[in-house]
Amino acid sequence: QVRLVESGGGSVQTGDSLRLTCRVSGSFYGPYCVAWFRQVPGKEREGVGSIGHKGDISIAEQLQGRFTISRGRGQVSPWLQMNNLSPGDSGMYYCAARSYCDSDCCSTWRRTSARTGTWGQGTQVTVSS
Repeated sequence: QVRLVESGGGSVQTGDSLRLTCRVSGSFYGPYCVAWFRQVPGKEREGVGSIGHKGDISIAEQLQGRFTISRGRGQVSPWLQMNNLSPGDSGMYYCAARSYCDSDCCSTWRRTSARTGTWGQGTQVTVSS
């Protein structure tokens, strides 16, 4: 049973940076994927980025250059580095994970934002102008 706990959210100003951490516990089966999604009330859930078991990373095109995903060597828990934040980045950020999800599955999941796998409770990010 995989469990995810997000942390690092908060209230910041335009242009600031934040690093969100997803603490992953438990065991995966086969190839796995850990992804970040965000949700703003009244809008569709959006895939932010994902990292597969081999370390392959996929970032939403509109966020490339500002958002990155990393994890420590040999570690499973990733962090999401967000730079040059703007009010449009405000929302609830969720970390989610799936087993039996290879590289293609991982990038597809990030694009489709399907509500599948195991999800954390989310961490709120608020960016004010």
